[in-house]
Amino acid sequence: MPENKPETQAGASTSRPLKVRLIRASRHISRLAFAVAIASILSQFPFDYIEAFLFDARIRMRPSPDASEHIATIAIDPATVSALGRVPNALDYARLLENLKTSGAKHIVFLVSPTEIVGSYDELVHLAKTAESIPGFVVAVDDVPLKGEKDALKLAPPFEKVATAGAPVPVDRNIFARDDVTRRMMLAYQDLPTMLPLIASDYSPELKARNESEPYNRDALRGDFDYLKSDQAYVQFSPRGTYKPVSFLKALELNPPLNEFAGKTVIVGRDIETTSKDYIRTPYSRDIVAMTNIEYFANALNTLITNSALVRAPKVLGTIVTAAISYMTVIVVLTASPTLGLAILGATIAGLSLVALLLFWLGNIWIALAHPFLAVFICYYFFIPYRLIIENRRSWEYYQKNRLLTQVEELKTNFLSMMSHDLKTPIARIQGMTDIVKNDANPLSPRQREAVDTVRRSSDELLEFVSGILNLGRIESKAIQLHLHSKDVNTLVKDVVQKLDYMARSKEIEIRTELEPLFSIKIDVDLIRQVLQNLIENAIKYSPDGTSILVSTEERDGWIVVQVADQGPGIPESELPHIFMKFYRSRNAKASTIKGSGLGLYLAKYFVELHKGRIHVDSRPGQGSTFTVELPSA
Repeated sequence: MPENKPETQAGASTSRPLKVRLIRASRHISRLAFAVAIASILSQFPFDYIEAFLFDARIRMRPSPDASEHIATIAIDPATVSALGRVPNALDYARLLENLKTSGAKHIVFLVSPTEIVGSYDELVHLAKTAESIPGFVVAVDDVPLKGEKDALKLAPPFEKVATAGAPVPVDRNIFARDDVTRRMMLAYQDLPTMLPLIASDYSPELKARNESEPYNRDALRGDFDYLKSDQAYVQFSPRGTYKPVSFLKALELNPPLNEFAGKTVIVGRDIETTSKDYIRTPYSRDIVAMTNIEYFANALNTLITNSALVRAPKVLGTIVTAAISYMTVIVVLTASPTLGLAILGATIAGLSLVALLLFWLGNIWIALAHPFLAVFICYYFFIPYRLIIENRRSWEYYQKNRLLTQVEELKTNFLSMMSHDLKTPIARIQGMTDIVKNDANPLSPRQREAVDTVRRSSDELLEFVSGILNLGRIESKAIQLHLHSKDVNTLVKDVVQKLDYMARSKEIEIRTELEPLFSIKIDVDLIRQVLQNLIENAIKYSPDGTSILVSTEERDGWIVVQVADQGPGIPESELPHIFMKFYRSRNAKASTIKGSGLGLYLAKYFVELHKGRIHVDSRPGQGSTFTVELPSA
């Protein structure tokens, strides 16, 4: 049976760390499970409004794309209306088309419906025939036909033969962010292409449809996505004014050079702020006239020509990022300090935002941020109360333990105080009896005198220890109060030296004094006497036989300085910071036969600092020690 005990103990010792590891692993698994659950739940909600807000912020912060060299814009502006004295009529539009045809424009896109143009029937017929004669002319219609539906976009006579194309402007009105902002463009509906990819494919052959079953080459176009039987993509917006339009009046008068429109797609529209249908809200501004439809189609067309539509990161990636952020938030909230935790979470949010901005800027990749940010707030505010409960419970436990320790400390102090007081009386009797025996008329034998001296020394050591314990109890109970009296420090030094002269002569140690004349200062005589007695007595104890001790006093810069220098073994440099600590004894002291409690220097330092003074030591091994006490002279 005894042989099995070590094996059992070893098994218990190895199982304890295993249990600790299992507990820690279970905690991490539960936290990870919570993070995954939060990410899964959040992923069920789109949070489109928050995501759109963060999307707009990235649009505004990144460098804006340059204006395309393939696109030009013409705007009917207030200057045109003012110069003509009216809005342009059918003849004005016909003249404009003839000028653009002459300039060699590749495409001419009318955002103004010909049915809204004023003019006589003959003038409208002339405009219709002019438009029909231009191969690249098209009227953008804010609608899309259904698959198989014929003539859905045909205009009313006399414009029934004019080319039209679906060009709806998607607005986040009842879907997505629901903030009336335009961020998308429609590429096709029920596999029927809109105007934008058809025009863009003339500048980017890779977008051309490979067969009749597809409206355009979807594999070549980045960023497109399906929504309610439509193909859509996000527009790479530039700030308003990037595509500076030519005034309708200047284009009508041929003020621009003819080659300015050569080979370009010219978009013609209105900018006179008479109807909100001519404008959109953009990621840059929520104003009702934030951007003209002219610039919107220019931005959308440029996005397709450069194939730079924004690509949304896969939903599963967003869920993984959200789970990772949730897990990190839980760990930080439960382990880090509040200040450090907030700093870490703030740095994490800032770092994730920076990464998202760089990907958005450099790679046109849109990473969802709404879910990770919400995960941080949800996890933080979910676990903060839990941590507060734990902290309060720990605080209560610490309070109860501290209260119990305080009671035990009080009992200990009271016990030591009573014991020390009770021990003083028998010690005093022992000392008195030894004095009687030594001073008796009948002489003692050498052996008897040695025994009496040993009893006397032992009683002195015991009294010193008891006095130290009493003083320590007074310090801890804060019962020490200074009783100041004017006293010459030199007188105290002489009294202590005289009292310890017998102890020094027994080791053949000479105590030399160099005392400068001093003025009396206010001190607690008993406490300073204990300080001096402790320092000189230690010097005697730890000095070799036949050496000398120097006790000096002087007044220096408003301080009374007392120094006790011995020729003892010295104190190692590594122990100097600790010698004034409670119950501390150096290695040399412990190795010697000299007994001590480790309280003397602690009490000396306390008593000196109670007088607003200072005490320090200079010592090197083998070269002795010098203790310096400085007391304020005023």
